[in-house]
Amino acid sequence: MKKIAIIMGGYTEEFIISLKSGKVVYENLNREEFDPYQIYIFRDKWVLIGEKKKEYSINKQDFTILLKSNQILKFDCVFNSIHGTPGEDGILPAYFHLLKIPYTGCNFHQANVTFNKKYCLTLLKEFGINTAVSFFLNQNQPFCEKKIIKKIGLPCFVKPNRSGSSLGISKVYKKEELFPAIKKAFKEDDEIIIESFLKGIEISVGVISFNHEITVLPITEIISKNDFFDFESKYNEGSQEITPARLLPNIENKIQKLVKKICKILNLSGISRSEFILVNGEPFFLEINTVPGLSKKSIFPKQLNVAGISLSNLFKKLIDFSIKNSKNL
Repeated sequence: MKKIAIIMGGYTEEFIISLKSGKVVYENLNREEFDPYQIYIFRDKWVLIGEKKKEYSINKQDFTILLKSNQILKFDCVFNSIHGTPGEDGILPAYFHLLKIPYTGCNFHQANVTFNKKYCLTLLKEFGINTAVSFFLNQNQPFCEKKIIKKIGLPCFVKPNRSGSSLGISKVYKKEELFPAIKKAFKEDDEIIIESFLKGIEISVGVISFNHEITVLPITEIISKNDFFDFESKYNEGSQEITPARLLPNIENKIQKLVKKICKILNLSGISRSEFILVNGEPFFLEINTVPGLSKKSIFPKQLNVAGISLSNLFKKLIDFSIKNSKNL
């Protein structure tokens, strides 16, 4: 029976969602094939919590655990359910790569590129993918608000460059709001991105990819009750999510082809979820998540349900694929 470390937590506010995602993975792994362990990764500790809430520390040298019976617990595969750093940005995947431990999700190179909005958008633009007009800014870099507004226009969005779940994002309507929004974004990251506002329909597209066999899940249309699809909208009933989205067949087909193209460009494997704005029927790429939320309120599991794909079956495929391809580590 394969021993699976389900890593959850992380170093950002997204840890709350990660704990819920990890629990879903733990509950849906087939116990006849897998022996799952819930591993909590935080800045101050990496631990397995066993019976009676006893904590067992992770040996970071080799990612093993010394149990009370003096047995050493080694893992056959790591199931990554950490949103944000250090799970989604490639840091932990690179660590497991060095230790030659199979891990779910894309390669650490791809994780780093996709998590960094500047890298990802710049790369995809080279392949003709539509994106919003953007302006990148590093902390302590001098800038002129008038020049930014002249290029981007108003309203616009100010976002941390490397952050998920819409943390630190502001929608700016007036020039006076720009500097406070920039200050807010810099609290999350030392690099930020300012993007033009795209008026249209927001959609989310889940994908499963194994050996370039790409399955596009039913598309979700997002109608936010707030000004935009922020953290509250995503996780506190602040939006209406319609799956499958109300799209014309030709538009749906266009999106499916585009998502497959993006997955091939980025060389992704495992699962991912991409966000787009449809402007007059043309999809504009916003961002991609390579460790999408798996909690009961998350979009990805709802798309799986509409597609008739069980979580248990998907998780098995992710683990089997990771172990099979571990020879490349």
